[in-house]
Amino acid sequence: MNIKIIGVGKLKEKYFKAGIAEYAKRLGRYCKFEIVEVPDEKAPESLSQAEMDEVMAKEGERILDKIKDREYVYALAIKGKERTSEEFAKEINKLTTYGHSDITFVIGGSLGLSPAVLKRADTQISFGRFTLPHQLMRLVLSEQIYRAFTIINGLPYHK
Repeated sequence: MNIKIIGVGKLKEKYFKAGIAEYAKRLGRYCKFEIVEVPDEKAPESLSQAEMDEVMAKEGERILDKIKDREYVYALAIKGKERTSEEFAKEINKLTTYGHSDITFVIGGSLGLSPAVLKRADTQISFGRFTLPHQLMRLVLSEQIYRAFTIINGLPYHK
């Protein structure tokens, strides 16, 4: 089983890196876990809609270059479907049971994900309507993936 998180931009904060490293270590007993960073597109603070679309398209191309055809893709999107931790675990378990051994999660840049990435995604997932820093979202997602595996395996962590 391979779990990959693709994130736009570089993770800079040591405390986020440390938290993700801890969950990556814990996940090692259940799957091969990796985080792939793609460069964000440099842009000025105020952009027209056309410029925003161009930035998202360029970041989207970088993301799509990191996704293989066989991968089941979750796009993190505010308009995605919210799940409880138990529902998420059940979904991951079902995917792996039915032959999806490569699961990829995509976290977009500050402007979100391009239409091309959303189209490639097999499903969209939302962690609520809050806006969270993308670096923090990597940590939260890593924890939820670990939580899902503990639920699947009947371990007490998730309670």
